[in-house]
Amino acid sequence: MEVDDREENLAVSRSNSADSRFDMVIGAIEDIVMDEEFQVLQNSFLEKYFHEFDDSEENRFIYTDIHTEYVNLVEKYLNNRLLEKIPQFSLPEFMNQMINRKNELDGEIFELLLTFSDFLTFKEMILDYKAEKEGRTVDLSCGFTVTPLGTRDKKEIK
Repeated sequence: MEVDDREENLAVSRSNSADSRFDMVIGAIEDIVMDEEFQVLQNSFLEKYFHEFDDSEENRFIYTDIHTEYVNLVEKYLNNRLLEKIPQFSLPEFMNQMINRKNELDGEIFELLLTFSDFLTFKEMILDYKAEKEGRTVDLSCGFTVTPLGTRDKKEIK
């Protein structure tokens, strides 16, 4: 084995280790946000402030204060819970990894994490909650009908 091969294997090993740790943190976050305690925390916050937001291009000054309160509340909660699950966890280190991987990330967990650093994502989350509370969401379930593609004669099935 030449030196180049060993360096490449070492780089792959470090990369796989970093990927595994990142995936482990994401899994822990998924567990935390699915927990009833987190749901109550987030929904209480949304319930408290959704009426302050409107769906216009203009952002009011109070939005910044509300966003700061949200970040302090939810980020602190997540950080504390993650430290319980992963004692060496570092939120700043994890957020840097997220920024480096942002083009390859998709899903609700990443959207939630983006609400800390991206105000527009935060505002969209609040406006979605507001629309749901006011009954302005689209219910697609009433438009579906399930019909069999074909019927089989009982004699055909043996």
